[in-house]
Amino acid sequence: MDKDLIIDVSSTEVSIALLENHRLIELNKEQNNGSFSVGDVYLGRVKRIMPALNAAFVDIGDEKDAFIHYLDLGLSFKALDYFLRHIGQNKKTYKDFFSTVKLGDILEKEGKISDILKPGQSIIAQIVKEPISTKGSRLTSEISIAGRNMVLIPFSDKVSISQKIVSKEEKKRLERLVYSILPPNYGVIIRTAAEGKKAAVLDGELKSLIKKWEDSWQKMAKPAPPQLLFTENSRTTTILRDLLNDSFSNIYINDENIFNEVKDYITVISPEQEKIVKYYKGGEPIFDHFDVSKQIRGAFGKVVPIKQGAYLVIEHTEALHVIDVNSGIRAKSGSDQEQNAFDVNMSAADEISRQLRLRDMGGIIIVDFIDMDSNENRGKLFKHMQTLMEKDRAKHNILPITKFGLMQITRQRVRPATEINTTEVCPSCNGTGKVSSTLIVDETIERELAFYVKEKGLKHIVLKVSPILKAYLTKGIISFSLKWRLKYKCRIDIVSSTSNSLLEVIWLDKNGERIDS
Repeated sequence: MDKDLIIDVSSTEVSIALLENHRLIELNKEQNNGSFSVGDVYLGRVKRIMPALNAAFVDIGDEKDAFIHYLDLGLSFKALDYFLRHIGQNKKTYKDFFSTVKLGDILEKEGKISDILKPGQSIIAQIVKEPISTKGSRLTSEISIAGRNMVLIPFSDKVSISQKIVSKEEKKRLERLVYSILPPNYGVIIRTAAEGKKAAVLDGELKSLIKKWEDSWQKMAKPAPPQLLFTENSRTTTILRDLLNDSFSNIYINDENIFNEVKDYITVISPEQEKIVKYYKGGEPIFDHFDVSKQIRGAFGKVVPIKQGAYLVIEHTEALHVIDVNSGIRAKSGSDQEQNAFDVNMSAADEISRQLRLRDMGGIIIVDFIDMDSNENRGKLFKHMQTLMEKDRAKHNILPITKFGLMQITRQRVRPATEINTTEVCPSCNGTGKVSSTLIVDETIERELAFYVKEKGLKHIVLKVSPILKAYLTKGIISFSLKWRLKYKCRIDIVSSTSNSLLEVIWLDKNGERIDS
């Protein structure tokens, strides 16, 4: 399977498209406006405590206050809070002071947030969910700094290993290796990508993650909340970190600075794949060249076609997303209604799994499949959807299909769903939903004709109209066009164009240049 990453850099945003066999699977957009993103770590100020929710609202500089629950403070919050309160007062170096902070006093699971936080108190927190609709960011004080092979956790002393690493010998090797290079008061989660990696690679990455954390200490020592302490990597490098594997074929980038950034990053995390990064210098837009723009227009509408006339209808609401599967003209083909419904549902499942990743839809998703009587077919469809969703990196859960043909999917929601407006304003009604009466279309055209002849002094005018409007204006022996020629003593040519809407009139001079623009 060919996997290509297409990166389109503009002045306002970076768009990243993941293609599998030239088919658009994921689309990510990173705004160049300093927006609040998952993984960013802030020094915030507690605004108010909500005892009923056992939570607090925190000012991190956004218009909407962020939210943190007591359970999201983390077991080592007291050590983190002690470090923040005293880092600017101690006489030791920051590094020596960090290594001496005691981790023993853990936070009780059944405690109250009002006993831990007070209004006006400074707090270090990390965004785990971006602002969505009317809600502010969701925060945690269990800080984690993700790398390609590991995740660094300050104020911890444990090493955890990904369950996807099956070999017991490899798990023991990685555990011994990381413990041998890990400084005090740091914990690590070893990711699947670390399997088989040499000590030098893991040691180099660990040092870079620690440096990112230590570089923020200067801001903590002179606290001025709210302020950003440090950010995750850019969305580009974050996606590369999580997605990059041996199956990637090419990474095309149309901006030289981002090209150099990505190439340097891949040189560090996967030197053998440096050659797949390519700088696009083509004349046409990069998304047009790789057929991404066309796929976006076809995939982000309310109605999404599937195969042989079947289609999906996708609706977004505040509480959930609803996907309706329709057989369309397939309902008329074939005599076996059960088999027809099963075939459409299986094709729909392929597209639905793609749409969830493409639009990054999160929360509750309700899918209304076409009703099937066979329990066996419902079971096959459920297993098929589970298999398709295994490729999805977001945490998700799928419930079996009900007897009414409904399937419920819950999918991790960390940022707003991607919505792209693929509609255009109707040229006939200008978006109002109403067109001018055909009874007065000749009067409207004549008024404009009088203006161009009398005010502009034009003696030769060309009207470009739809074939139906041309037939109306030229019908009969004494047509409208003949009356106007005699009345205004000018030459009028009426030409038809199938690209014109029903009542659209384009005014041209004798040289074919527009005079109405």
